Amino acid sequence: MALHILKLAVGIENIGHLRDVQARRLAENGDLRHVTRFMPRRAEQVLEGGSLYWVVRNIIRVRQRLLDLKLVTENESGGTKCAFILDPELILTIPVRRRPHQGWRYFEADSVPPDLGTSLQEYADMPPEMMADLRALGLI
Repeated sequence: MALHILKLAVGIENIGHLRDVQARRLAENGDLRHVTRFMPRRAEQVLEGGSLYWVVRNIIRVRQRLLDLKLVTENESGGTKCAFILDPELILTIPVRRRPHQGWRYFEADSVPPDLGTSLQEYADMPPEMMADLRALGLI
């Protein structure tokens, strides 16, 4: 069973903002990567179909498949860090509130929110609280 990673999208306002920032980085670098301090010790499990789940403003909103994990050298210090190589496709999830944390966390497969179905994609920019209320009422 795949193991996932949970990460705060610091400085990101919404999914559209994340999409714009990543499009710019992809154009600059040729691949989409997020550099973090530490290589996951359970990297093999993460690469068996794992995704990076983004927490945007305290709510898990979107995920991206993890394609690779690479050690990279920091220019200034010469130390190594880990680059999460991401699939550019953003896959929306059912919004789930999440408390902030530092760094990244492992995210077990049985805890991840389900993907937002294609029929619900049009609601992606709706405030998560409103979406939760409409879902509770059985309207979406």
